Amino acid sequence: MPHDARLWEQDFGAQEGMFFRDLPDLGLLTNAELASVRPPEGESFADLCARTHPALADYAARSLAENSPVCLVVHAGVIRAALALALGDVAAGLAFEVAPFSMTRLRVLPTGGFSIICTNRGFA
Repeated sequence: MPHDARLWEQDFGAQEGMFFRDLPDLGLLTNAELASVRPPEGESFADLCARTHPALADYAARSLAENSPVCLVVHAGVIRAALALALGDVAAGLAFEVAPFSMTRLRVLPTGGFSIICTNRGFA
């Protein structure tokens, strides 16, 4: 499968690979505040959404044009960004927990928008 750099996981910059105990405590932030937190040399969730949303729109247009589903294999942050796009609210994407190796399904609407079919569906 081809790799699309627009759909890479969020860049945590200087915090990548740090022990959890060494990360700053962001627990008291609202999702709207958290969406704008940018780690040093990294990107915020809002930045991730800005990077991924055009790619997701391109894949949606392809799905509509070909009248065919598109399967994307991506990390949890990109799934949250896709859910944020479907909901029309960047911060809302942070309300989702994304289980490892789970499937999220979105329906592309004729208008180019999305509806959420399911999240965290297992493959068993």
